[in-house]
Amino acid sequence: MDLERIGLGLAAPVLAVLLSVIIAGTLLAVSGRDPFGAFRIMWNYGTASDGQVAVLNKATVYYLAAAAAAFGFRMNLFNIGIEGQYKLAMMMAAFVGTQIDLPAFLQIPLLLIVAMFVGGLWASIAGVLKVYRGVSEVISTIMLNAIATAVIGVLLVPGILAPKTGGTTNSIQTAKISESSHFFSIETQGGTLWGFIVIAALVGVVFHFTLNRTRFGFDLRATGRSETAAKASGVNVKRMVITSIVVSGALAGLVGLPELMQNTPYFGQNVQVGLGFIGISVALLGRNTPIGIAFSALLFAFLDASGAQLPTRGDYPAEIIPVIQGTIVICVVVAYELVRRFGLKRQQQKVGAELAAQAAAAAAAQKEVAA
Repeated sequence: MDLERIGLGLAAPVLAVLLSVIIAGTLLAVSGRDPFGAFRIMWNYGTASDGQVAVLNKATVYYLAAAAAAFGFRMNLFNIGIEGQYKLAMMMAAFVGTQIDLPAFLQIPLLLIVAMFVGGLWASIAGVLKVYRGVSEVISTIMLNAIATAVIGVLLVPGILAPKTGGTTNSIQTAKISESSHFFSIETQGGTLWGFIVIAALVGVVFHFTLNRTRFGFDLRATGRSETAAKASGVNVKRMVITSIVVSGALAGLVGLPELMQNTPYFGQNVQVGLGFIGISVALLGRNTPIGIAFSALLFAFLDASGAQLPTRGDYPAEIIPVIQGTIVICVVVAYELVRRFGLKRQQQKVGAELAAQAAAAAAAQKEVAA
């Protein structure tokens, strides 16, 4: 086990978190508030049983969003369209859940498949544009987010995807999904733990296995590092690009389902926004690896869940949490670069030491021969 390599891998995210905490604490102190009091409130809530359940439920959603972003990153694709993909997928899954009522062992997989299909289909538009028209996926996915919002506004009206009656102009939503569409949950001392955490864990396992133990994963990583080299080795780069962004969109389709199938059994204005962008931040902090993303998702979930207690349990602004999250993303870029340079310097020192040792051994051997 290379302890130095492991240490360097952990140094960047740890340094980024420490820097962000210092910056947030400084801002609180400048505003005349006790930073240690704020951190104490967050820690006490996050370590309590109800806080732990809230953190795990949020981390489940963040993990799915980050997995979708990370899959694209490993292919060197920047899928910013997770936001639109999960909203469309959630809406269509909610509609199917209101129209079909099968036994739970058939109904739940059906909704999962519908959501993944819709998310992957919407993401495929960006993949086709990139491969056949050279359009950057950054631009196309940003625009597809806006288009998805407009499509939802067109379809989520009374008589189409929303009931003809029972809503108001300012609050239009689908009907409630059937009882068989509800995912299982676990009752704990701290509250209801969403069973969707099992799906998130399975996604992580499949993610790791696919990238590190399959030919597709090898081709994906090779194409992400150098399309020219991958093409020279026989990889169909165009197909890999489209496949990767479709898989990323399919994973994004799962992001809204924990809320739909475990908390609020309909789709409407209650849908949480910004999950796609949080997923990108979580993936960056987690180095696009399943285990790293898990710790990163727990950190962001802890900040969100515990930070919501600051305005009610003390005279602290809730905006300090986005400050911490934002500075983490900024600091992690700087920290990774510093660690990369340090690691490169250490590698050069090791190579120099090995060459010096070889030269000394050769000189000693020559002296023995001469003697």
